[in-house]
Amino acid sequence: MAHGALKRAIVFIANGTEEMEAVITVDVLRRAGIQVLVLAAVEISNGPVVCSRGVKLVPDAYLGDDSVKITTYDAVVIPGGVEGSATLSENPQVRSILADFYAQKKLVAAICAGTLAIKAAGIQTKVSQPLRLTSHPSVKDQLEHDFLYKEERVVVDGNLVTSRGPGTTFEFALMLVSLLAGDDKRSEVAAPMMLA
Repeated sequence: MAHGALKRAIVFIANGTEEMEAVITVDVLRRAGIQVLVLAAVEISNGPVVCSRGVKLVPDAYLGDDSVKITTYDAVVIPGGVEGSATLSENPQVRSILADFYAQKKLVAAICAGTLAIKAAGIQTKVSQPLRLTSHPSVKDQLEHDFLYKEERVVVDGNLVTSRGPGTTFEFALMLVSLLAGDDKRSEVAAPMMLA
């Protein structure tokens, strides 16, 4: 991926999204100068989204908002959380966006149970070789027959990036920074966060 122009990413959220995975990803990407749109896929298009531990997040926009030009973004991210990832996986518009981004070689990323949305989008049916991915161990059995399942903390296979859970979110987000803005930007962002 070219690192020249300002990159833009969508981070989807829904009621029941895992808040650490959503907020850490948004924060790290924004620290790297990536324009992030927090896009809610919820039935009621106003007010906050209630995450898995009760944290309330106010999205930048709601799915279906005509002012949001999905095609102008370079990456899409699906956080985990059992309820949130189920909602996102079941949403036909989210599935279509994931499939379209993958086909266009844009970055498609998911963490924890959010990886189930990759399967729901049918991305695995568009490739000749099984895609490598990972997820939270609790959903491994739903993925290991359709993908080449890995136990690594972050797995990159072409333009697909997956990770395991809240504790791997910094590594996941920093990998997205590397892929969207380059390794130098990743180092610049990581250093003041005192991760090592």
